[in-house]
Amino acid sequence: MSTGWERIFPGSSIGRATRLKRFASLPAAEVREMVRTWDRARLLDLAHELTVEFAPRTFDFCAIVSARQGKCTENCKWCAQSAHYATGCETYGWIGSLGCVEAARRAQSNGANRIGIVTSGRGQTDKQIDEICAAIRAMRQDTKPHVCASLGLVTREQLSKLKAAGLERIHCNLETSLARFAELCTTHTYADKLATLKAAKELGFQVCCGGIIGMGESVEDVIDFAFTLREVGPDSIPVNILHPIKGTPLGDLPRLSLDDILLRIAVLRIVNPSIPLRFAGGRRDLTDDEARRCIHAGIDAGIAGPLLTTPGADYDDDRALAKEAGYRVSPDWS
Repeated sequence: MSTGWERIFPGSSIGRATRLKRFASLPAAEVREMVRTWDRARLLDLAHELTVEFAPRTFDFCAIVSARQGKCTENCKWCAQSAHYATGCETYGWIGSLGCVEAARRAQSNGANRIGIVTSGRGQTDKQIDEICAAIRAMRQDTKPHVCASLGLVTREQLSKLKAAGLERIHCNLETSLARFAELCTTHTYADKLATLKAAKELGFQVCCGGIIGMGESVEDVIDFAFTLREVGPDSIPVNILHPIKGTPLGDLPRLSLDDILLRIAVLRIVNPSIPLRFAGGRRDLTDDEARRCIHAGIDAGIAGPLLTTPGADYDDDRALAKEAGYRVSPDWS
């Protein structure tokens, strides 16, 4: 038994297989009790040990291309692209297949393993899906990164078209707990998002599903959110840290403290011991030392380069931090 596990569970002889089985099915009540009674250092030690033992040891990067931006009909309180708020967000229409291919080439040159096509709006018209399918085919033909897409609420029929075009992974964030979501968005529901995720999984897509921390949620909300993610069973969990945008209803929220960020990462890792936790929005608001502590607590993948309306992580910085933490970094397209 490792020294780390002896420190967390003194006198325990629990083996590796038993540990994974235990934490992959840990009840919510037990997690709540751990968060309530354990000190933060012990929780972070546990999250770190779970990451080392069960999470992938290859740190991969995803890039995204904002392929249609702004003028969104939805009223998500965190989002600069919502037409409900005056944020000064840059707006533009579909960038076309060539724009997506050029973004994929840039991502490839930086060593990104994946690139996601991201479009603003509640969902896509059938014409827009056809345009996106053409872009997916072009990207797969001309570049190496795996192609993902974040397209809002997508129907089963549209998903089938995307699958036929070669799309591998669908992204649809749940954002927060069920109870909290209804306070943050009223133009679509949690059930709408879950329906998209369910249809995608049934059609054989990988799914990427995570959320945003720092939107006024309680630790109880984080625990509930973590367990909903376990039920979804995503292939990747993006962890965004709210970067408050002036003009949105959350624009004046204070930024989350590092201690609270680490606690939320630890909870996500304890409940989902083997699923990659991916640094996403808000990473650039952290120092490298703070990012190093987040990696220690459970982050084991990243999104780098330009995001949607905020800057993303620097490839070289996070590549160096990942290697320092003992990860292989894959791939290196150069």
